Amino acid sequence: MSCRISELVLDCSDPELLARFWSDVLGYVELGREGGAIEIGPPEGFGGLQPTIILSPSIDPRTGKLPLHIDVNPVDRDQAAELDRLLALGARPADVGQTGDEQWHVLADPEGNEFCLLRKRLDA
Repeated sequence: MSCRISELVLDCSDPELLARFWSDVLGYVELGREGGAIEIGPPEGFGGLQPTIILSPSIDPRTGKLPLHIDVNPVDRDQAAELDRLLALGARPADVGQTGDEQWHVLADPEGNEFCLLRKRLDA
């Protein structure tokens, strides 16, 4: 037997804002709400190969460099076009000490949580 990641939980001060942002980034939809938390995931719903994300309200969320961060890959465009799209959605560049030679971009979501846009294009 083994396990598979089914959900990621992100504590945040504004679940509505981050649910919209991450749904737009990943092509996710809202799956449900409970106790102020919003669960988003692929249109097929919970239990598929892609994990859902639960945006959980917190009065003291950690932001910036988290022990675990999200990496995303473009699926229908090149990295430069996807970077433009993410910036238009509200992501912003983040400096974590990059040299400028990396093949990825470090970004922050609207609450400052860092994530990386990788270069390799994946099949949808």
